[in-house]
Amino acid sequence: MAALSLDTISAGKSFGDFRALDDVSIRVTAGTVHALLGENGAGKSTLVKGLIGYSPLDQGSILLDGREQAITSPRDAHALGIGMVYQHFTLAPGLTVAENLLLARGHLPWRISWAQERAALEAFMDSMPFRLALGSPVSGLSAGEKQKLELLKQLYLQRRFLILDEPTSVLTPQEADEVLGLMRDLAHRNALTVLMITHKFHEVTAFADAVTVLRKGRMAGHAQVAQTNPDELAEWMMGEPRVTGKSIASTGSTTRQPAAEDAPLGLEVQKLCVISDRGTTAVNALSLQVRRGEIVGIAGISGNGQKELAETLLGQRRAQSGQIAVNGQPYRATREEMLQQKVFSLPEEPLHNACIADMSVADNMALRDFDRPAMRRFGWFINRTAMRERAQKLIAAFNVKPPLPERPIGTLSGGNVQRAVLARELAQTATVLIAANPVFGLDFAAVSDIHTRIVAAREQGTAVLLVSEDVDELLELADRILVMANGAIAYTTEASHADRATLGRYMAGHASQSDANAESALQEAA
Repeated sequence: MAALSLDTISAGKSFGDFRALDDVSIRVTAGTVHALLGENGAGKSTLVKGLIGYSPLDQGSILLDGREQAITSPRDAHALGIGMVYQHFTLAPGLTVAENLLLARGHLPWRISWAQERAALEAFMDSMPFRLALGSPVSGLSAGEKQKLELLKQLYLQRRFLILDEPTSVLTPQEADEVLGLMRDLAHRNALTVLMITHKFHEVTAFADAVTVLRKGRMAGHAQVAQTNPDELAEWMMGEPRVTGKSIASTGSTTRQPAAEDAPLGLEVQKLCVISDRGTTAVNALSLQVRRGEIVGIAGISGNGQKELAETLLGQRRAQSGQIAVNGQPYRATREEMLQQKVFSLPEEPLHNACIADMSVADNMALRDFDRPAMRRFGWFINRTAMRERAQKLIAAFNVKPPLPERPIGTLSGGNVQRAVLARELAQTATVLIAANPVFGLDFAAVSDIHTRIVAAREQGTAVLLVSEDVDELLELADRILVMANGAIAYTTEASHADRATLGRYMAGHASQSDANAESALQEAA
């Protein structure tokens, strides 16, 4: 099995009158890792769907090893040796590793000879640069092991050109580096070619050989990784030089003064216990403090209680035991208390968790206080004129596009929905802001804008609790980082002293409390 080269020549795709991909020609050299960058809507998904056959291109040609090929369905792509590993797992959790590998074949005999299949699978595993126990149930695998199994599925099916769609979004830093390192090694051994969609510049610089950037459906730039840099890549992506003074890089915790030790507590949680939807303990005797003028980041692999913690703080889930205080006052996350104490939120996927899609932008911006005196008249009439006028001011202040208060919020892009929600939540100075994966799925420009506004809230004295599965986001924004594992705080560090490897070890549950105490002592000594 040898790696495939791939060329697209003048690739294009339209959806009605909208040209999603226009005249894109790229070359992916055999035996290399090629990164594909671009904002949301840049054309990455359209190009990849054309290569894999889910949505065939309507213009241009695809060449594999220099020969033109017609790819009209996923069956065509698979037959040619093209495979794809998706951002989210496509495994059967109730089956074993061996059963998932066999299931990937698609065509199985009515009676499986397990002795014969197991021998063949063991031989396959022996030929791989990494292996998993064939009898292990998928439900018991770590996130990194599940991603390895996704890769093994493609190698088992003898794919020679592999597309990775945000392959590290659910992995710890160590797992991400290990998986991408394995892919790079396989590519450089000429076993396969990798086209990697990512939004993380450090993954491009550390693991890719070449990079292509798409913008608004067209190719904005291409280079060997050794001959470019993140600033140039960002300029290609955004069509303008990388933002300075307001970008993530310039708002990191190392460039700001930490909150004073005597700063008042905005949020205090003591021995909080919360039950999950499955009846298990999701948050286990958790305690934390966030001071006014401080960003505290919560790191952790998905499923370790972060979601339940955020929902409890926002009144979406009832606590089993423990205490929560805001500004020193008991807090039960009722709507009245949230308004009085100015506790606001920026949730993940706000269109589903913080908005009513069919209602207008103006109506959504008034969800907090539509029944308050400023937004009503004669006791119970809603003052729509006041709602619209305020919405116009907030739209302008937070750069929501298009600037139309009457437009249904569900028709806005993800970044603009998030800006609209942020405008509502920060229309007045917040005491506490709870942000849960606030830039998930957003493009580069929207991420930079949202991050800037979160930091601005911190500078105005807001206590910010930032829950994120992206370690880079936490390292760039937070003053302190807490790692959640198994529903409890496993590790605490100042962000300026944080080490990616250490964070990843605690996120994966591979460190003990004695390790945490020793590392904390070393930090204090430093």
